[in-house]
Amino acid sequence: MRKLIIAVALGALTTPLAFADDGKVAIGSGVGGALGNVIGQQVGGSTGAAVGAGLGGAAGGAMSSRDGNKTEAALGGGLGAAGGSVLGNQVGGSTGSTIGAGLGGAAGGALGNNLADDNNRHDGHGKHKHKKHKKHH
Repeated sequence: MRKLIIAVALGALTTPLAFADDGKVAIGSGVGGALGNVIGQQVGGSTGAAVGAGLGGAAGGAMSSRDGNKTEAALGGGLGAAGGSVLGNQVGGSTGSTIGAGLGGAAGGALGNNLADDNNRHDGHGKHKHKKHKKHH
């Protein structure tokens, strides 16, 4: 079980590094998720930690991404941080919850930002518009 946790943690740490432009979003989502988790734990226990992590990860992802990628980075950071918080809590209690929120937020924010880049790059470029042809009578 510990090897699985270590493998997942290393994967989550190295995933943002694979996307060169996504490092800033990964840091924003990860830090936001971890801070939201800590504040949420103080207010509402493990449920509050998950909600706080989600909100913090979403805010961090949105603030650290470019204009065209804010929605995707916020969704990825929020979902990743909340999911990491819940999984981390199951494995390592409140400390595991905070670490999971940070890693999940970082990976989710970077992934969301990268997917937004892919969508923005392929929207309408290289597609031919249909022209109306006159019919010959």
